[in-house]
Amino acid sequence: MASGQVHMAAPVCLIENMPDGKLVVNREAAEVLAGIRQPVVVVAIAGLYRTGKSYLMNRLAGKRKGFCLGTTVEALTKGIWMWCLPHPYRSDLSLVLLDTEGLGDVQKGNTQNDSWIFALAILLSSTLVYNSIGTIDQNALENLHYVTELTKKIKAKASPGEDTEEENSAEFIRFFPDFIWAVRDFTLQLKIDGHPVTEDGYLEEALRLQKGDTEQIQKFNMPKSCIRKFFPSRKCFTFDRPTSRKKLSRLEELEEDDLEEDFLEPVGRFCQHIWETSRPKTVPGGQVVTGRMLEKLLKIYVDAINSGDVPCLENAVLALSEIENAAAVHEAVSCYEALMGKRLALPTDTVDELLAVHAECEKEANAVFMARAFGIAQVKKFQEDLELQLKQKKEELCERNKQVSFDRCNHVLVELYRKLEDGVHIGIYSAPGGYQRYLENWTEMVEEYHSVPGKGIQADCALEEFMKSKETVAKSLLQMDRALTAQEKQLEAQRAQAEAAQLQQKLLEQEQARLKQMMEDEKRSNDEQLQLLKEKMEKEKKLMEEETDRVIEQKLKEHELLLKEGFQRMARKMESEIQHLKEEKKSWERVSSLVENLIPVVSSLVMHGVHLATVSQTGSTPKK
Repeated sequence: MASGQVHMAAPVCLIENMPDGKLVVNREAAEVLAGIRQPVVVVAIAGLYRTGKSYLMNRLAGKRKGFCLGTTVEALTKGIWMWCLPHPYRSDLSLVLLDTEGLGDVQKGNTQNDSWIFALAILLSSTLVYNSIGTIDQNALENLHYVTELTKKIKAKASPGEDTEEENSAEFIRFFPDFIWAVRDFTLQLKIDGHPVTEDGYLEEALRLQKGDTEQIQKFNMPKSCIRKFFPSRKCFTFDRPTSRKKLSRLEELEEDDLEEDFLEPVGRFCQHIWETSRPKTVPGGQVVTGRMLEKLLKIYVDAINSGDVPCLENAVLALSEIENAAAVHEAVSCYEALMGKRLALPTDTVDELLAVHAECEKEANAVFMARAFGIAQVKKFQEDLELQLKQKKEELCERNKQVSFDRCNHVLVELYRKLEDGVHIGIYSAPGGYQRYLENWTEMVEEYHSVPGKGIQADCALEEFMKSKETVAKSLLQMDRALTAQEKQLEAQRAQAEAAQLQQKLLEQEQARLKQMMEDEKRSNDEQLQLLKEKMEKEKKLMEEETDRVIEQKLKEHELLLKEGFQRMARKMESEIQHLKEEKKSWERVSSLVENLIPVVSSLVMHGVHLATVSQTGSTPKK
């Protein structure tokens, strides 16, 4: 099984429908969804209760049993049930099946609850199957009145007063699923005016608008118009009765040979169509939704419904983006820490060695972030947060590297000096010529110190500190040595000072080199970050363009259909919607181009700031 997939043995309740009308997300089911890291194809089924919805979903799962099939007039499925399975054709996707509570249950007495269940089925799915019995007639269309209530149940924008109907329509289409009408127990011949038609042609004929402006005609056209507006991608399947009425109560126990061929054939086509053509769930902007993202979306919607608010698509996507991007930063930082822990052994021999490992781990951490983050307006902010955190981690490692190196060097020096220290205590160096002997032993100690491997980048700094700590001893021995004249002692003191100054100059040069290396690493990191942002912007721009092109294509088809049917005024309105989408696409291209042009400017300003900071530090005393 591919990484991130989930194979549930049986469905579980995803959303519980409580007696008081509240909707509750089942924790166990939510955890299952949150465990799916793959993109998900979400197929939801809705329709009147006791119309055989669960049986179709079991067939999509490739099983006889799973979702509960009722055999009485009582509606069995309560709330929304979920079954997560590996996609039958694509190992990079997971299939999520949602079986919704039957609409119109007379025992429930809460039509508002039905509307919310239907709205959630739309908001969560990438393909919505509407299941009905008999034929697609006006009665069947009126039973789908939940569609006409969608604009009351769902907002496209956070500020609807400022948006036109055309803008809202386009936003709904971006978010809404493909629509399949499944007509069960269909016994009519597929003919119109004596000519054979396809199932899709039958659906389109049923959705043909009636001409006229009377209130009655407008009411007649309302459900048809809403379906055409909200679901431009439509398909129809008709199914004969599966078996005799007597055997229906044992439907899930029947073998294939016990079922009617006129039922099995369309069932096979139905399943094949969904498996082959259903798109992964996306949100506006073309961002593909994973299982864990769907779990978060679900909670956002349910919380909004339970609080009495109208779920807003724009706000939901923004909230999802905030959650996902924050999680992406956390995941990236954790990745960086884990990789550095495995690949970096302290102390390093050079600063370059540490920075090289940091650059590799930072690159992989950034890839982790970019793979999960989305929403270009949000990504930049969270990318800066990640950049700051990784910079802090690098600086902490640099300081720790210096400290580990200094401590190790100091330990080596203390051990090597122990012989000289013993000589000082027993007075070996207090006799005439003792200072020269001490100096020779010190030189031997320093040479041995330099030959010790693995000391790290603080070898010279630790040696300077140690020399300072022993200056008093050396001066005392120098002054006590009677074999040296006053002039010789003065010359020796000057030599010691020159040696210390030389080492100090070496340390200053090392610090300047370190700061230069850090500045170069900052530039590398900054350039990589900006390139990643540019690539992310290009990717999201492409997704947005593909999504907009798809919406335009769908609206062009509807425009052509309206002209064919003779609805000139509605066709002109559709033209306005199409034009708005084209302008929106152009505006996105302009914004994208502007940001791309700003990237080199931002990079230059950032590096100028880093350079100034470096110049100000190089004149300071090296930090011990």
